[in-house]
Amino acid sequence: MRLSDLVYGLYERRLERQLTPERVPRHIGVIIDGNRRWARSYGRSSGFGHRKGADKIEDLLDWCEEVGVEVVTVWLLSTENVGRRSPEELETLFGIVEDVVGSIARVGKWRVHPMGALDLLPDSTATLLKELGDQTRDIKGLTVNAAIGYGGRREIADAVRSLLHEHASRGTTIEELAEVLDAEHIAEHLYTKGQPDPDLVIRTSGEQRLGGFLLWQSVYSEFYFYEGYWPAFRKVDFLRALRAFAQRERRFGK
Repeated sequence: MRLSDLVYGLYERRLERQLTPERVPRHIGVIIDGNRRWARSYGRSSGFGHRKGADKIEDLLDWCEEVGVEVVTVWLLSTENVGRRSPEELETLFGIVEDVVGSIARVGKWRVHPMGALDLLPDSTATLLKELGDQTRDIKGLTVNAAIGYGGRREIADAVRSLLHEHASRGTTIEELAEVLDAEHIAEHLYTKGQPDPDLVIRTSGEQRLGGFLLWQSVYSEFYFYEGYWPAFRKVDFLRALRAFAQRERRFGK
């Protein structure tokens, strides 16, 4: 064992001892960023970076499960990615998405919930994601929201559209709906309906912005920005994020 591994192992255990169950987030959102830049720093292709980043996701889920997190939302692919990446890179990305979500489902102890504009994806990818969601629906363990083709503005637009369709089917007029409409009505139609809002949002690669991630749900979230790229994210970095979260005073607008 290398000395650095021993030192990090001791540090991890120290950080773990500092955690208390009541200060562990119920829901963590993760903006995976920096796969391509990480790969370039090693003179490798973007596909290599995306693969290494995908390999890290199951590690993250294991760490979350160990400390008692209930829901993890992982942003795998944005609506902008789908519209702006080259066809060659998108083909690689869709294959990686299918592989990583399939691998998560095969673990057999995590509930997979694909969320996003799945209509933007190839039919084969969208169909597979829906099947994986159905196969794991009754699992009671950690819920994994796989945000694919996801954008916060699109989610809110979809929620409002769903709300209007629901009330139209009941015969509710626009005027009647306007009289009673409130934030909770919209929340009931979000991709994350029925779940707690994220307590902590982690973004890698040093970028300090949400980029449209969980716009509605993150109003009272705490944020943690990690300077390194996603493939370099370690358990010790995850535990540091939890420690930072535990040290903050959450006032929820009070």
